[in-house]
Amino acid sequence: MKVRNSIHCLPLLGLLLIVGCGKNNTSNATGWNLNSKKGGFQYNTSFKNQKTGPGLVFIEGGTFTKGQVQDDVMHDWNNSPTQQHVMSFYMDQTEVTNVMYLEYLDWLKRVYSSKPEIYNGALPDTLVWRNQLGYFEELTTNYLRHPSYSEYPVVGVNWLQAVQFAEWRTDRYNEFILAKEKYIVDDARYNNVDVNSTFNTEAYLKRPETSYGGQIDSLLGKKGQNTRDTITVNVYAGIESGVLQPSYRLPTETEWEYAALALVGDREYNTYRGKKKFPWSGEYTRSREKRTEGDQLANFKLGKGDYGGIAGWSEDGADITIEVKSYPPNDFGLYDMAGNVAEWVADVYRPIVDDEANDFNYYRGNVYLKNVIDENGIATVVSPDELLLDTLPNGKVLIKRLPGQLAKTPIDEEETFLRQNFQKSNNINYRDGDHESSRDYSFERYDDGTDGVRKETGFMYNAPITSSKTFSQEGNLVRGYDKSNTRTSLITDEVRVYKGGSWRDRAYWLDPAQRRFLSQYAATNYIGFRCAMSRVGSKSDFKKTARHRRSR
Repeated sequence: MKVRNSIHCLPLLGLLLIVGCGKNNTSNATGWNLNSKKGGFQYNTSFKNQKTGPGLVFIEGGTFTKGQVQDDVMHDWNNSPTQQHVMSFYMDQTEVTNVMYLEYLDWLKRVYSSKPEIYNGALPDTLVWRNQLGYFEELTTNYLRHPSYSEYPVVGVNWLQAVQFAEWRTDRYNEFILAKEKYIVDDARYNNVDVNSTFNTEAYLKRPETSYGGQIDSLLGKKGQNTRDTITVNVYAGIESGVLQPSYRLPTETEWEYAALALVGDREYNTYRGKKKFPWSGEYTRSREKRTEGDQLANFKLGKGDYGGIAGWSEDGADITIEVKSYPPNDFGLYDMAGNVAEWVADVYRPIVDDEANDFNYYRGNVYLKNVIDENGIATVVSPDELLLDTLPNGKVLIKRLPGQLAKTPIDEEETFLRQNFQKSNNINYRDGDHESSRDYSFERYDDGTDGVRKETGFMYNAPITSSKTFSQEGNLVRGYDKSNTRTSLITDEVRVYKGGSWRDRAYWLDPAQRRFLSQYAATNYIGFRCAMSRVGSKSDFKKTARHRRSR
């Protein structure tokens, strides 16, 4: 009887499927068919949720108190509590490891073999391990490349290098997706790349015909071609296809702190039950689990001259860094959000978080750019002969733009005229109290008596000026030093926030609320990074549940 009823339901089920499919592919605006084989508007009507990229875990957004919520024994006053809301996003489960970064270096060396300055600019500074009164010479040679350290977090990477790694990772992942989805042939990323022929996600979306040095038409896969009435039409995966993923990037400070705290583990309905000092529950750094009771839950400096306990009973299992995933994850599934290495985040440092201006996805560092458009109204792609090098204040040479990328320029009055949400391209100093935040920021006034040497700061941040970007007539780099005795700050528009404690920090810095800053050009043996990715679409992947519901 039950079988008979099920069989009778089959035609109805088929009818529902047909009706459902028809509805999804019929325009509510015009009644026309969407995605018709005859032509017309093509759109991905079956898209469900964004896929989780390699290495990432999903972080559902929500509200939390950013900053120091318990006693601030240092009295820094740079992390006062503010209520913030964070949009959902994705974050790397672990810090970027040596083997991940070596894959990046290998690609640069192979593809840009004729331009070694690109590879050299991405190399980590392995000399960060040296100490005038310590022996670390083996680490300068082995830490980055030896298999013993393959799953250890990469260090010696400055903020700019971390950003460029994330950009490279975006392009390689989307290139992989296009091959997997048959928009391009599978081996294109191995056999058809060199300095004149690369893939860039932004350029592909804006000008797909320029990808692989203009050779993409010969590399199209099954989905990359559509035949209509004996005419073959090239098909590219635009934004409306939902195929390509958003960019890998550095997390904002707010995202990083929210993800590190993982208050979701202390949630009951729509309320947080209690406070957390560390990424794990409790007020202490030692485990309370039976199997690991007394063991440290992170890799940090235990005391003066104590980086890991005594022989035979190492409390945290390490002396310098340690292999990722060596400690339990937090309630979001993230490893090493305290200890091991501190981590770069995207924000420019300022002592005050201006929650009166914004309490939603807070971030300081927006610099809005637009594509360079040529006389024919077409976005310009950087050619190999337009390679732009930038000499950093510390004398290191870094690639500013790579061949195959879209050329960018600051926005101008065309975008800002009569706008209410932004008025200029560089918004780093917005409402931070310095001269450029004032109504007369357009007037040329500087605090150092020079002819506009430092254009990014005004009266508030009177920091030393580094002027190493000059060359002698012989072409040698001239390193300049600021000899002024009136400097009062180290804060500039080129210092970035880094979060979390490291292997050489005391437990105080393991608190996710703590924040420090360093020049974006500097590299150390205790700062690494991990990547994030924005979430597009729905806030959650699942229905809400009464997590930690109390028994009645």
